[in-house]
Amino acid sequence: MKKAKRALLGRSMKPVRIACINYAPESISGGDMRQLTAALQKCYDKHFLPVWGYPVDLYVTRKPKATDWQLVYFDDALHKNMLGRHELTYRGQPISKIFVKALDGEAVSVAASHELFEMVLDPMANLWADQNRHTQYAYEVCDAVEEDTFDVDGLPMSNFVYPSWFEPFRHPRGTKFDHKGTLTAPFSMTEGGYVIKKVNGRKVIRAFGSPEKRRRFAKEDRRGHRSEFRDPKGVHHPGRRKSKRSG
Repeated sequence: MKKAKRALLGRSMKPVRIACINYAPESISGGDMRQLTAALQKCYDKHFLPVWGYPVDLYVTRKPKATDWQLVYFDDALHKNMLGRHELTYRGQPISKIFVKALDGEAVSVAASHELFEMVLDPMANLWADQNRHTQYAYEVCDAVEEDTFDVDGLPMSNFVYPSWFEPFRHPRGTKFDHKGTLTAPFSMTEGGYVIKKVNGRKVIRAFGSPEKRRRFAKEDRRGHRSEFRDPKGVHHPGRRKSKRSG
């Protein structure tokens, strides 16, 4: 657990409690929600925690505590409970969202693990890693390999990159850059992945692993996704402006 201990420096060893809230009951039954949450916890503890640290405690509820982070499932970005929700909960805690009907065939567990991993490492979606003097990469750990999966208890989970992926120097032979061992260099991506870059400290752009990925991405409903808040021109959900007006 040396890697986990190193990653935990600077943050409490006490697990962060994350409330898993289901606002999509027609798509996810109560039993499915409990099974999914248990599989996510097992995946996190067995695969993600030893690499990145930061223990979490996931639990299913409709009444989260004020201090808890939230992982929320919606049918789509127009759900009534989306109004006012953006990077933080009403109580000022991190939140991440899964829009079930917008997944277009992708397993809910893949989207949920993707959002969970990225929220834990960059709760406010405001961290960047320097590649060089002019280019920074968003601290998103699943985007570069987002169409790669591995199974936990029969459910597919999102692949994720390792700390070495964000390190712009030459690594020893055999270094792993992602959990499945697909990538071979920092800041690289699979054909089904994409990355968000900031150029010269201002312009935010996306780069894709293949033309096919670019076309698939263009068809997605991106409203409310955490990565959209990195870009001033991002596709924000309808409730963001309203929440700002209401203070």
